[in-house]
Amino acid sequence: MTENKLPNLKGQDEETKFQSDSLLKLTLRNILRQRSSLIGGTILLFLLLVAIFAPSIAPFEPNFVLIGHEDVKRRSDPCIHLLGCPEEQPQHILGTDGNVRDVFSRVVFGTRVSLFVGFTTVGFAIIIGTLLGALGGFLGGWVDNLIMRTMDVLLAFPSLLLAIAIVSVLGHGLQNALLAIAIVSIPIYARVVRGSVLSVKEQEYVSASRALGGGSMHILFRRILPNAIPPLIVQGTLGIGTAILDAAALSFLGLGAQPPTAEWGTMLGTERNQIFTAPHLVLYPGIAIMITVLAFNLLGDGLRDAIDPRLKK
Repeated sequence: MTENKLPNLKGQDEETKFQSDSLLKLTLRNILRQRSSLIGGTILLFLLLVAIFAPSIAPFEPNFVLIGHEDVKRRSDPCIHLLGCPEEQPQHILGTDGNVRDVFSRVVFGTRVSLFVGFTTVGFAIIIGTLLGALGGFLGGWVDNLIMRTMDVLLAFPSLLLAIAIVSVLGHGLQNALLAIAIVSIPIYARVVRGSVLSVKEQEYVSASRALGGGSMHILFRRILPNAIPPLIVQGTLGIGTAILDAAALSFLGLGAQPPTAEWGTMLGTERNQIFTAPHLVLYPGIAIMITVLAFNLLGDGLRDAIDPRLKK
């Protein structure tokens, strides 16, 4: 009996792999047809290139103080020679901050920090949330109740306020801010995965796999969880933008990245009192945050429209 079951399981795996490859190609084709995903993906690709080649793009190190190297004042206005700025004046296309550092260099290097924050926090939250949601939805009973009631408690608090409370307990710093943002994001992914598991585990192909002798872990990780990947991708893409925004908010409040780290929220918090006297010090980091969050939101919306068949016209 065992020898007859193994070939059937192998053949079923090959058929599932073929269907997955066809579905992947169809999904990629649908994604490329979505204007919002193309725009968001293009902006995101540009940001990734900026983060990778930041040392080559930025004219100075992010924490390099220009005093003694150039005749430049604190919080000087942007100076671009091609746009009429006097040649004898040092060129700083986004001006300098209160510590006489080049703002453009700090904004460029801040891309690295923000993208690292987004991908790290969401990646951690997806891993933990997927495991919790999958176990709760698949096992059911008291395990499901315990996990989901815990998630409900976390969801009862506003995410930013809960992150502030966690950072206040753990201590200030970028690492603790990353952990706090990841913790408050876990319930979202746990609920997404649990919903997918509950809707899939009663399907006929899951019952067939169980009848052919597939173990619980085989069924969960090879038959059920692959169907939770598309909604996770969409939610994760949207969540990265939220995580970047939350990290900037914590840094603005002095709870996240600490000076002199070149992080957009820290730059806003440090120079927030100069909004009327030197508005460029607040404007450019704010625009960088807006563009980054917008890119992930556009990409997430495009992925959702391409993956969710209920949204297709």
